[in-house]
Amino acid sequence: MRKRLGLWTGLLALASAAPALSHPHVFAEARLEIIANDDGTVKELRNVWRFDDVFSSSVLMDFDTNSDLKLDHGELTAIANTIRDSLADYGYFTFISKDGAASPVSKPEVFNVDFKENQLLVFFVAKPAQPLKIGGKMSFGVHDPTLYTAIDFAKDEDILVEGKGFANCRHKVIRPDADEVLAQNQNTLTEAFFNDPAGTDMAKLFATRMEVTC
Repeated sequence: MRKRLGLWTGLLALASAAPALSHPHVFAEARLEIIANDDGTVKELRNVWRFDDVFSSSVLMDFDTNSDLKLDHGELTAIANTIRDSLADYGYFTFISKDGAASPVSKPEVFNVDFKENQLLVFFVAKPAQPLKIGGKMSFGVHDPTLYTAIDFAKDEDILVEGKGFANCRHKVIRPDADEVLAQNQNTLTEAFFNDPAGTDMAKLFATRMEVTC
């Protein structure tokens, strides 16, 4: 694909094949709202991502088909569809686990994008692929498993839980210390780990997340 987001997709695939050599090339600030149903299940995760100026400018150049230095509705729709297709193999960078077991999300019905103040904004809702009862120890977060994209929550308030289903739970934003993560996992972060043909997700060890205990 000639567009930069297509290049991003290819680089994601390349990065996933060699995560030990990966480092962020794209940067985004995020907001994540974790919403509960009244019946005590997880309803949805509302994502907002604001991309860095350099990546945003490259997207503008690639998708501005009429060269007016703006993105009209059709061009924004093309960007949104490209991102949704590109991230399908990466869980849309949206991750849920319960008692250590991963709970995948389904394909978002709609991706919305906008371009404001020279930055690309992405909005979408991810839902658990299967009904997920709130309970035990749960973790919610957003990260790129290939380490190609750095997704950051500038403030703890940018990741939150809402809804009656969380009323009897404790929750806390976890920001792992990289040195501690490496020290605690030095026996598993071996060459064999990085060369595992089944793929690895080292990024989750370093990612900011919301932990919920019920």
